[in-house]
Amino acid sequence: MNDDRRLAVLRAIVQDYVRTSEPVGSKSLLDRHQLGVSAATVRNDMAVLEEEGLITAPHTSAGRIPTDAGYRMFVDRLHSIKPLSRAEKTAIHRFLEGAVDLDDIVGRTVRLLSGLTRQAAVMQYPSLTRSTVRHVELVLVGTNRLMVVLIVNTGRVEQRIVELDRELVGAEGEQLVHDLRNLINRHACGHALAEATPLLEEAFEGVDLPDRPVGRAVVEALADVLMERNEERVVLAGTANLARVGTDFPLSIGPVLEALEEHVVLLKLMGSMATLDAEDAVTVSIGAENPYEGLQSTSVVTTTYGPAGGLGVVGPTRMDYPSAMASVRAVAHYVSQILDT
Repeated sequence: MNDDRRLAVLRAIVQDYVRTSEPVGSKSLLDRHQLGVSAATVRNDMAVLEEEGLITAPHTSAGRIPTDAGYRMFVDRLHSIKPLSRAEKTAIHRFLEGAVDLDDIVGRTVRLLSGLTRQAAVMQYPSLTRSTVRHVELVLVGTNRLMVVLIVNTGRVEQRIVELDRELVGAEGEQLVHDLRNLINRHACGHALAEATPLLEEAFEGVDLPDRPVGRAVVEALADVLMERNEERVVLAGTANLARVGTDFPLSIGPVLEALEEHVVLLKLMGSMATLDAEDAVTVSIGAENPYEGLQSTSVVTTTYGPAGGLGVVGPTRMDYPSAMASVRAVAHYVSQILDT
């Protein structure tokens, strides 16, 4: 049994079917690919691939199409992901570099990724629970109101208004705000928010007794941010691309669109696929490998960006996997770079 030759036949079937959406026969394989064997050998190899469940006949014809197992074999045997061209990388960098804030970065990323892959693109906002504190700013917005602005390492910004039981006026009030700001940043910067909260609580024990309520109010506001954001957000773009290939879905595109509308499903899906062992690693979940019924006619290609979020694409199993994987990895790389600056 010539495994390498049959793998070459499977690879050719996948490539042709992805490109044409038509079942692939032995004659077309010989016409389009330099397999170096006879038509009879190709037919025998296709028969073995069908027995192994890697290809199947959609109807009574000479053509065959890949199964989910065939796509899985194809993806697993990709020795490397072909990098994007320099022009493509430059275009990605320039498009993302123009973003003005985190919301703009996320919006640009999903639009870019859906355009590059012609699939539906999804991106998870950077998780606060996995982010670290970059800076905390305190701004007086009244004599007894304080704005607490949290900036984390991913560029995400959250703010809260704190109502104080005392008035902060004049030079004394400004000095207190200045001292609290310095203390907070000295103890919190570089720490995950969940770690920073107890550190600040301990630090405020050393603050003069009359000023402690102000410090505790600030700590409560920071803890409130973490509690309110335990359900992260996702942004989706390019669902119209799925309608373009609606015939690729066995029954209808409806269950797929319904699943994509459930952001909780997307968050759980991306979380389950985010156990990547290496930097720049890309995870591919094909067909029935997806745990959610509505997505079991799709493939999901995802990766992480930085330490705190995930992004990827959702499309039919008849997907250009090497291109999708390369695009997802490249976009995640540039998003990480932008957020780290």
